[in-house]
Amino acid sequence: MNAGDTAWVLASAALVMLMTPGLAFFYGGMVRVKSVLNMMMMSFVTIAVVTILWVVVGYSLTFAGDNGHVIGDFSEVGLKGLLAPEAVSGTTPTLAFVAFQLMFAIITPALISGAIADRATFRGWIAFVVGWTCLVYFPVAHSVWFLDDGNGGWIGDKLKAIDFAGGTAVHVNAGAAALALAIVLGKRIGWKKDPMRPHSLPLVLLGAGLLWFGWFGFNAGSALSAGTTAAVTFVNTQVATAAAVIGWLIVERLTHGKATTLGLASGAVAGLVAITPSCGAVTPVGAIILGLFAGAICAFAVSLKYKLGFDDSLDVVGVHLVGGLFGSLAIGLLGSEAAPSAVNGLFYGGGVSQLGKQALANVVVALYSFTIAFILGKLIDKTIGFRLKEDDEVTGVDQVEHAETAYDYLSSSGLRGALSARPAPAETENGTTEASEKEGVKA
Repeated sequence: MNAGDTAWVLASAALVMLMTPGLAFFYGGMVRVKSVLNMMMMSFVTIAVVTILWVVVGYSLTFAGDNGHVIGDFSEVGLKGLLAPEAVSGTTPTLAFVAFQLMFAIITPALISGAIADRATFRGWIAFVVGWTCLVYFPVAHSVWFLDDGNGGWIGDKLKAIDFAGGTAVHVNAGAAALALAIVLGKRIGWKKDPMRPHSLPLVLLGAGLLWFGWFGFNAGSALSAGTTAAVTFVNTQVATAAAVIGWLIVERLTHGKATTLGLASGAVAGLVAITPSCGAVTPVGAIILGLFAGAICAFAVSLKYKLGFDDSLDVVGVHLVGGLFGSLAIGLLGSEAAPSAVNGLFYGGGVSQLGKQALANVVVALYSFTIAFILGKLIDKTIGFRLKEDDEVTGVDQVEHAETAYDYLSSSGLRGALSARPAPAETENGTTEASEKEGVKA
């Protein structure tokens, strides 16, 4: 056991934990005023729900043993046996690894929520998180990250597809599920007619900044040690994200004539998504190329929902599904043996073998996640209800689902106090008010 590695993994777990509140700010700023609390609640409640699932059964099904190269077993349910000093994973206590991986399990379903903003019941969302996390995330994470000398998960250990920090297990997985739910719940009232602009771009930028900061734990922390691999992935994460911002803004400038704050924030997230699977497989120069293309491609991809007719409220499909898929496939093109993963892609003389592995892994995960999410969404909608009623959606999901509003404009403006301080109209002997009598005289 190594103290430096343990400290780095625990610190990285805390950084990844911060990403989910960051996501809440990012998504919360992008919706309208009447939906901001619900949007943030969907992320925060995921922290609570998935944490319990992970401790009770999730870690065991993901990282304890192997069944058919797709799922673990129940030998470590409730983290049984992992509190002892001899419970070590690599050079860190196993519980440090448990905590780190928990944060990945939390943010993955939280990402999906952006696709169904403004129109989902809170109870339906919680039911979906429970079902999708157990049926999709746990087996996919096992398939990608449970390594056991060829006897582990079919994607990472048998196929040898590379997913350093979650392009397949997190972003393609969540993006495919987001597409399914957007189709199941249907379009928002007024979609395409009402611009539905973000209510607070400062919140969006705050969220993007927190995500960028936390992503160093997401990627560099996945090295699971404080060494060269962590340093390389840290630098690649920063470089690719910066390049993606530039790529997105160039597309905005060429297509709309202006570079926007929303575009800057979205470009940063697109770069973070794309570099996630490949941060250990490319050089910093490769990361620049990857980031530029990721920003540009995702900027074009977000407009596909209008052409294809699905209402992905906050562009989860265009950024996470497309960005994660591009970043994963880029390993087969830009991968370099000089990087920690030590695999050459097509452009470095490695042929198309790795590209084929990346494509197969991501296509299978996307199809599986989409299918299960679609079925789950339909079942929830037909039973406890998933889509808000039309009147409730018009009123606003914050008021209907939580009996709250994000901003109390009346109180902050002083109008409420002024109105409450006004004296009540005096009554006359016959029960009418002086004001009403005066109005009668005027009439």
